[in-house]
Amino acid sequence: MAESGDQLLRAVAAEDRGRVALLVLTALVAAAAGLLLPSALAGAVDAVLSGGSAWGPVLWLLLLGVAEIGADVVGVLLTARLTAAATARLRRRLSRHLVRLGTRSEFAPGDAVSRLTSDCTGAGQVASIVVQLGTALLISAGAITALALLDWRLAVVFVASVPVGLLLARSHLRRTAADVTTYQEVSGELGARLLDAVAGLRTIAAAGIADQEAARVLRPLPRLSAAGAGMWRTQARMVWRAGLLLPAVQLAVLVAAGFGVLAGRLSVGDVLAALGYTMLGMGMVRQVPLLTALSRARSCATRITEVLAAQVRPEGTFRLPRGRGTVRLRGVGLDGALRDVDLAVPGGGVLAVVGRSGAGKSALTAVLGGLVEPDRGEVLLDGVPVRLLPAEDLRAAVGYAFERPVLLGETVRDAVAYGCWAGTVAVREACRAAQVHDLVVRLPEGYETPLSRTPLSGGEAQRLGLARALVRRPRVLVLDDATASLDTITEARVDRALATALPDRTRVIVTHRVATAARADLVAWLDGGRLRAVAPHAVLWTDPDYRAVFTEERAASSPNGSAPGNGGELR
Repeated sequence: MAESGDQLLRAVAAEDRGRVALLVLTALVAAAAGLLLPSALAGAVDAVLSGGSAWGPVLWLLLLGVAEIGADVVGVLLTARLTAAATARLRRRLSRHLVRLGTRSEFAPGDAVSRLTSDCTGAGQVASIVVQLGTALLISAGAITALALLDWRLAVVFVASVPVGLLLARSHLRRTAADVTTYQEVSGELGARLLDAVAGLRTIAAAGIADQEAARVLRPLPRLSAAGAGMWRTQARMVWRAGLLLPAVQLAVLVAAGFGVLAGRLSVGDVLAALGYTMLGMGMVRQVPLLTALSRARSCATRITEVLAAQVRPEGTFRLPRGRGTVRLRGVGLDGALRDVDLAVPGGGVLAVVGRSGAGKSALTAVLGGLVEPDRGEVLLDGVPVRLLPAEDLRAAVGYAFERPVLLGETVRDAVAYGCWAGTVAVREACRAAQVHDLVVRLPEGYETPLSRTPLSGGEAQRLGLARALVRRPRVLVLDDATASLDTITEARVDRALATALPDRTRVIVTHRVATAARADLVAWLDGGRLRAVAPHAVLWTDPDYRAVFTEERAASSPNGSAPGNGGELR
């Protein structure tokens, strides 16, 4: 059963019981000192007015003040540590689940970032919020009790205002909940749209549609504004009502206390104490920001549990047998991308995948290596269904290089060895095969040069991404437009180096170039998500529709030689 938002919040608080207990203890100390202060002030005032020795009451008053201030300072520090630790745990749990979902995740990157950042922070504050609200409730109850000990009439006058305060708090929570949820959802949507726009800045600029794209990104803004305005209106309404309620209650208690003084039941100090306890008793009404924060924490927790509830494909248990990297696709379908694809890739062979933009080339390579699970059919690697293989076996057996690789790690060496235990020698050999070794050794610190200080062109980044795939020495190497930014001569050198570095290994190459298709053993020609033909390039070249694929791709290519809409990393 999926975990609810409130269950998640309870689990978050329970994971750090030590700090929570210490925070509760400091809050109780501060509350006790705060409740004793009005009485101590009354005692000190009465002692001064009576002309007797006031040293004892004054010292007691000072001690209580120091205790309250000290407990408040410790509470602030504990709150910061507790919130930071809870936020970190939530982000770790959420990020691990998102990584396990991989390309199957239904959450857009920008929305996922929003949940990892603001939502985890909001939910991580829940323990301190609850402790503060609990403390405010305790102080209010203690203040009412203290008023009753002074004069039961004062308590009656004060308690008469409690239902009004509770109605205000209930109304605030009810009105705020929907606006807070909407605000969080629209924030995630805005983040997703903005991230997409940033990733496609060059395409947007080339198409000359900056204004239209800005309008698309900002389209949810009115909903965000309406939700934010609704939150502020509700809070403002609560503030001014509470602002009117507090002086009205103080005035009523002061009048009752005045009658008590006239009747001889109360002293001047008692009147001051009664006013102090009235202020403390109205503490719950004044905690409007905490009520809003609690509503936001619950909304954030709900958004986090939506991700955690997403199903992760069970880990396979079959071990991959020895083999040459034979791949078979049987009736593979992927909604919106592939339809009934049957394909056999011989072990050790080279298959080129061609087709117009949007034909399904990247989708085919994604399902081939298990990056995306097909909606229909199955993919087999050396006779074993890919879905039944453990992730580590699959990733070791199938290596990917992309048109726009994302290089991760601190240094160049880390980027090439990312995700495996390859040593320096293996990294160097992979870079040589990818024709990028000469570039790396010219860097200021060679392979230890930080990536942040390594300016790379598109082709250089592609070759490092290719080296990252080669360093694992996979039995199947998938190149999804991974050499699109290279000139024809460099691409041919890379092709020869790959044949030498990984002899008798299967290679699947998405390409838009005639020369690359001609060097392959077979060509898989995709058209509209269907496999139109599988044959050697020379055989297919006699078909004018096949020749037109390359003519149209060249016409649609961007200035750097890569066709738009293909080859980007699948996330």
